[in-house]
Amino acid sequence: MAYANDSIRIAKRDSILSEITGAQMPQKSLKILSFGAKGDGKKDCKPAFDKAMKRASQMGGARIIVPSGEYLLNGPIHFVSNVCLELQEGATLKFSPDPHYYLPVVKTSWEGTFLQNYSPFIYGYQLKNISITGKGTIDGNAGTTFATWKSQQKKGQQLSRDMNHKEVSIEERNFGEGFYLRPQLIQFFDCKNITIEGVFITNAPFWCIHLLKSENIICRNIRYDAKLVNNDGIDPEYTRNLLIENIEFNNGDDNVAIKCGRDNDGWNTNRPSENIIIRNCKFKGLHGVVLGSEMSSGVQNIFIENCTYGGYCKRGIYMKTNPDRGGFLRNIYVNNCQFGEVEDLFYVTSMYAGEGMDNNHYSEVCNIYVKDISCKKASAAAIVLQGTLAKPIHHVTFENVNVDKAGIGLSFSNTETISIKNCNLGGYVGIPSTASQKDNLFNKDK
Repeated sequence: MAYANDSIRIAKRDSILSEITGAQMPQKSLKILSFGAKGDGKKDCKPAFDKAMKRASQMGGARIIVPSGEYLLNGPIHFVSNVCLELQEGATLKFSPDPHYYLPVVKTSWEGTFLQNYSPFIYGYQLKNISITGKGTIDGNAGTTFATWKSQQKKGQQLSRDMNHKEVSIEERNFGEGFYLRPQLIQFFDCKNITIEGVFITNAPFWCIHLLKSENIICRNIRYDAKLVNNDGIDPEYTRNLLIENIEFNNGDDNVAIKCGRDNDGWNTNRPSENIIIRNCKFKGLHGVVLGSEMSSGVQNIFIENCTYGGYCKRGIYMKTNPDRGGFLRNIYVNNCQFGEVEDLFYVTSMYAGEGMDNNHYSEVCNIYVKDISCKKASAAAIVLQGTLAKPIHHVTFENVNVDKAGIGLSFSNTETISIKNCNLGGYVGIPSTASQKDNLFNKDK
C-alpha cells in the first residue's frame, strides 16, 4: 500500500480551502464607549455590550470597536448576526468569576452531550457572519471559581450521560447551579461564517473556543496562555469547513480536540466533523491534535500540516475512541510536523480509558496517512496503534517518520494493512562495520 499520492492529497485539501471564507465583515461601526462602557476595570460593561449588540442588529450589522482599556463584564456577551467584535490592542475583556452572572441557562453542550447549562462567556446561537478580531485580550478570569469545580462535577457529568443514553429531551436536560458543569469561554452553536483572529486568550472556565454544529470558519493568529483545568484551545464538534492556522498554543489541555458527539446524541445527530485543516501552528500543552474521544457521529477529512512546537506536549497526534462510541475516524493526513520531547509521538487507540469493552459500538479507524513527521524524543513510544478484534485499525501508512530516541519504536495490536517506509524510530543505524578476525565466532573456541 503506497502513501496517498501528494497531488491527490493537495487537490483534496485545496478543494476544501476554496469553500472556507469565514465571516463577511460589516462596513458600519459602533464605538463601545458610546454605549456607556468604561475601560477602568471597575464599571460593569455588560449593559453597554448588550446595547451595542441590539443596535448592531437594528442596523443589519456593525463592527463594535473596543479601544484600549480593561472592561469588566458581569455576565456573558451574546452575539447577534453580522457583527464583528474588534478588540483593539490594549483592550481586555475581563469576565466576572461569579457563576450567578451566567444564568439563566442556555442551549449548549457539555463533553459531547446536548443540554442546558450556564451560558458560555461569549455565546452565539443560530447566527451568521460573526467575528472576533484584533490584538486585544479575552480573560475568563475563572481561576477562583469555575477552575475549582472539577472535583464536584461527577454528579452532573453522570446525569448528563444518563440522559444522553436514555435520549431524554433536551428541554428536560437542565443543569446550571448545583451541577458544577463549567461553561466554555467562547461558543458558537449552529452558526455559519465565523472568523476569530488575532486575539489573546487566557484563564478560561473550561474549553476556550467551542465550535458546535457550525461551518465555514477561520481561526487565525490566535495566541494562548490558558492553563486552567481543561483549557482546550479549539474544540470543533459536528463542525465542517474549518481552517485553523498560525496559532500559538499554550494550553492546560489539548491544543486542538476534534469531537463529534457522545454515544446516543452523536448517533442521532449523524453529522460528522469534517473538512478541517490545521496548519502552521505551534503546539504547547497536553496534546497537539486530538481526535475524539467524543466522536460518535464520525470524523473525516482532517489535514494537519507544517506544524511545529513551542514547548512540551505529552502526545503529538492522538486519536481515541472506544466501544461506547461507534462512529469513525477516517481520511486523516499528517504532513511535515515536528515535535521536541513527547511521551508518545503518534498514538491511535480504539480502547480509550478501557471504557465500553462490554459494548459493541465499535469504531472504524482507517485511511490514515502520515508523512514527514519527527520528534527528538518519545519517552514512551514513537508509534502506537491499538485496534479491537471486532474492528482492527486498517489502511495506515507511515513514511519518513523519524524519532531520535524512543522507549518503544512500534506497538501495533489488532491492525491490518499497515505500510511503513523510510522510518527511523529510536535512532539511526549507519553502515555496518566489516567483520574482523577477532569477531569470527568460529575462532573463539580455538
